Amino acid sequence: MKKNYIYGIRTVIEAIDSGQIIEKILFRKDLNGQLFNELFAIVKNNNIPFQFVPAEKINRLSQKNHQGVIAFISLIEYTDIEQLTQMVIEEGKVPLFLFLDGITDVRNFGSIARTAECAGVHAIVIKEKGSAQINEDAIKTSAGALFKIPVARVFSFTKLIRFLKDSGFRIVSATEKGSVNYFEVDYTLPTAIIMGAEDVGVSVDLLKMSDFTVKIPILGEIESLNVANATSVIVYEAVKQRLTENK
Repeated sequence: MKKNYIYGIRTVIEAIDSGQIIEKILFRKDLNGQLFNELFAIVKNNNIPFQFVPAEKINRLSQKNHQGVIAFISLIEYTDIEQLTQMVIEEGKVPLFLFLDGITDVRNFGSIARTAECAGVHAIVIKEKGSAQINEDAIKTSAGALFKIPVARVFSFTKLIRFLKDSGFRIVSATEKGSVNYFEVDYTLPTAIIMGAEDVGVSVDLLKMSDFTVKIPILGEIESLNVANATSVIVYEAVKQRLTENK
């Protein structure tokens, strides 16, 4: 499998300065010194996700002279979601966006991306921190969909959701405690669907900002669906409604 990372303090600085998109940087816990401080300042100024980890974790990734720094290179080019919103509207389309809140499993992410691309979702939106890394496994699971569907990475969902609401979007969050069934909402208007991680769900702040909280009826003994399957159910309800309206 191809390694999608680079290592070494100066190498990473030069990559960032050249405009290379970085997914995440791992720093060895005991790092210090002038060159490290220079890199760390650049990382913070560019809002690049980072994590301090034990030396063993970095050594497992590379035995070469990494200087305690490994940066994962993005395999895709991210989209400016505000510009995309305006473009979709100007093209006369009804936007359908999919927000993934805290979904960190790369295979779930890839599966969701595959569904979203097949369903004609206009963009997937993730957070800069606390989201699945778009690596080879995610792309393979997506069957290449991640090369086709626009993906936006933002620092905060809150600001973007306010922008979308001001632009006429309705916000629909999926939660097992939803107030209505998923098929009782009208998805034919500009819509942003928010899906949360299986363990904690959509964050409370986003639920409060939502116009609708929806649930999928569970009639069997298992309490919930896998998040990728749940996403498919809700997204394709939007597809069904939009196809029906256009007949």
